[in-house]
Amino acid sequence: MSEHAFATRAIHAGQAPDPTTGAIIPPIYQSSTHVQDGIGGFRDGYEYNRAGNPTRSSLETQLAALEGGVSALSFASGLAAEDALLRGILKPGDHVLLGNDVYGGTYRLLTKVLAPWGIVTTTAELSDPDALRAAIRPETRIVWLETPSNPLLKVVDIALIVEIAHAAGVLVVVDNTFASPALQQPLALGADLVVHSTTKYLGGHSDVLGGAVVFGDDRFVEPVKFQQFAVGAVSAPLDAWLTTRGIKTLAVRMRQHSENAQAIAEWAAARPEFAEVYYPGLSSHPGHAVAARQMSGFGGMLSLGLAAGAEAARSFAESTSVFQLAESLGGVESLIGYPPEMTHASVRGTELAVPENVVRLSVGIEDVTDLIADLEEGLARLG
Repeated sequence: MSEHAFATRAIHAGQAPDPTTGAIIPPIYQSSTHVQDGIGGFRDGYEYNRAGNPTRSSLETQLAALEGGVSALSFASGLAAEDALLRGILKPGDHVLLGNDVYGGTYRLLTKVLAPWGIVTTTAELSDPDALRAAIRPETRIVWLETPSNPLLKVVDIALIVEIAHAAGVLVVVDNTFASPALQQPLALGADLVVHSTTKYLGGHSDVLGGAVVFGDDRFVEPVKFQQFAVGAVSAPLDAWLTTRGIKTLAVRMRQHSENAQAIAEWAAARPEFAEVYYPGLSSHPGHAVAARQMSGFGGMLSLGLAAGAEAARSFAESTSVFQLAESLGGVESLIGYPPEMTHASVRGTELAVPENVVRLSVGIEDVTDLIADLEEGLARLG
């Protein structure tokens, strides 16, 4: 499908009609095992659901096509995907360099789960090339970045990071969850691997949990696939099917998410109640020029810093009605959260701690006038 545009690939890659019935939607292969034609005679390579499933294979083909990768693997969650990737590539004593504004779960995985295994993790301001160069060590194996980041929407230059990291013999992994492949293609900018929480924009309807690793080349496919098989955190057939269904509308959803978020960011930038508006679509955002260059849209995520401080931020997060108070992001419905005690509670007291006055918005695809009115009502309730 490489000759087709993104929206076409999202709908058709890995989605050939059923050859027997002509069903336009491939069936869900809700089976735990597969009959063999003699011992070791696997039909199309399928043996047992942990090793492979046709519905999961269809999703993996679709994911690789979206990101322009050679292949992809689908997991039960985003963190399961990250864990398999890290265990498949790293060995004890290796160093991972993180951006200093990454998802708290990624930081927790590295510093609490993998650190006792001998993995060393540090952070750096990846938007500063000199800071990046200084932070790379002889034992550095991976530079891990999010752009835009969670939750402060920092933007870093993927191509520049790739240039610096590759010159030092270091791999670059990009968590592309916030942007989605509809808006950003890290592999085309030189990144080695891409990870996703497919729970978010790819699934898009807040009804399925999942994760993915997409490979820019075939160097690490087998070691990561071995981790997937040996540890077993695979996506179930129904979960894979739901993710595929969500992906088919990704292009049109991301346009509406981005349009709504831009309108809300511009509204918020004019309100004195907000000391900071973190959204790369604003010309005032320090990463705006880079985002405009490496993204085709600015996405549906934004964060707001309440001028009145932490208590106002907590109260504001609890004062809206169309924006629902919940963790996660990327669904068609709008969500609001308080990162210091919700999504990023695991990094409180660390160098990755989120400012206490920040709320995070996952802007849905509802009518934007209703969304802005809801936020205005939330502000009014603050008194």
